[in-house]
Amino acid sequence: MTIRVLSIASEAAPLVKTGGLADVAGALPNAVAAHDVAMTTLLPGYPAVLARLGDAAQVHVWPSLLGEGARLLAGMVGGQPLLVLDAPALFARDGGPYGDGNGRDWPDNGLRFAAFARAAADVAGGAVRGLRFDLAHAHDWQAGLVPAYLRYAPAGKSVPSVMTIHNMAFQGFFPAALFPLLGLPDAAWSISGVEYHGGVGYLKAGLEAASAITTVSPTYAREIRSGEFGMGLEGLIRARDGHVRGIVNGIDTREWNPATDPALASRFSARSLNRRAANRAALNAEFALDDGGPLFVVISRLTWQKGMDVLLSAIDHLVGCGAQLALLGSGDKALEAGFAAAAARHRGRVGVRIGYDEAASHRMQGGGDAILVPSRFEPCGLTQLYGLAYGCVPVVARTGGLVDTVIDANLASLAAGAATGVQFNAVTYGALTDAIERTVALFADHAAWTAIQRAGMKADFSWGRSGKAYADLYGQVLEAA
Repeated sequence: MTIRVLSIASEAAPLVKTGGLADVAGALPNAVAAHDVAMTTLLPGYPAVLARLGDAAQVHVWPSLLGEGARLLAGMVGGQPLLVLDAPALFARDGGPYGDGNGRDWPDNGLRFAAFARAAADVAGGAVRGLRFDLAHAHDWQAGLVPAYLRYAPAGKSVPSVMTIHNMAFQGFFPAALFPLLGLPDAAWSISGVEYHGGVGYLKAGLEAASAITTVSPTYAREIRSGEFGMGLEGLIRARDGHVRGIVNGIDTREWNPATDPALASRFSARSLNRRAANRAALNAEFALDDGGPLFVVISRLTWQKGMDVLLSAIDHLVGCGAQLALLGSGDKALEAGFAAAAARHRGRVGVRIGYDEAASHRMQGGGDAILVPSRFEPCGLTQLYGLAYGCVPVVARTGGLVDTVIDANLASLAAGAATGVQFNAVTYGALTDAIERTVALFADHAAWTAIQRAGMKADFSWGRSGKAYADLYGQVLEAA
């Protein structure tokens, strides 16, 4: 029997993307399709999404969705069914999905994503003629109220739900004054409902009400049971322990395949690693770097979570080891300025590009020697998976999904031919510089380095296994409902 799933996300590649959530939401429908799951994705009607949707069919109208007029549009994008909540007062604005062009959050984000969740619960619960779903899959805090709306739905309207945490640090917390606007019954204002420290907790509400909870790696599923990683919700996670599962993200091997990638100057495979040299030369030219020494790349948000402050402090040491750095990212303004200053200080050795460019990220994975991921916490991480696929050796902190996906190049793993990268413990100056030195030494041993690259490229981090794990979970949730 085919399981019909409504996937609710605030972003999905290639339509709208600010981070890894979009990659997962965009890839999941194809990943589960092979396992008898028919998934439809619901997105907010941002201008970019509506532009890609084109001539869509209007399938439902809300005269007042939490006070705003809205309609539901249906279409196909990339061969997959898509639903879009067209609510101009909430989503038809310039800037990003969550904030304006200056990086400030939209002041009405609480209402915007409550309306999105309310609409999603209506759709999942069968309020739209011709649309029937067996289960709702909500992603992150922006969809966190979906399980709550389903839980408190009128009799006969509720369906089971899965809540996925892509990053526990982002929880969606809003003042108590918002609660009367949500259309939830008074019973929902409780510690077992949506109330959280005197306000409304969107992610917390989803974790309370969902039939099952997933995170994006097994290690992160264990880590969020602790105060260090649980971000205040560790008690709730422990209380729902039997309902929590970690499923590693996959990567879309149609989009991320060095043998077919049109962004690369030279396409290659594990058997033709010598062709990577042309990509490195092109990357050196793009970032105005001299040739010589291992080329480390960074593709990241420039934030404390990602350990970018520690990397900034270690740049002089990296250059002193004879290495180079190419960085692509944006975020904290002080870090942006610091990396720009480092590039000016080390011309020809450090290249920095503030912002994000999808094609450039492909070129960096295809031409860089090693990708640095010094995250303090990392639920799953995708850049290290892209690095493995492209022979760009991951150098990662020992946390979250980085632990689950990268095998450290210690003596035993090197001897067994199993090593795929370099791991280090605490995200400190000393630990990071030690890892950089280890990587430089490994790079100097051509045979060992090539073996690490090939082992990483042979690892299977496609969506095959992860898609089946989600499909199995959906079946178990429905069986228990």
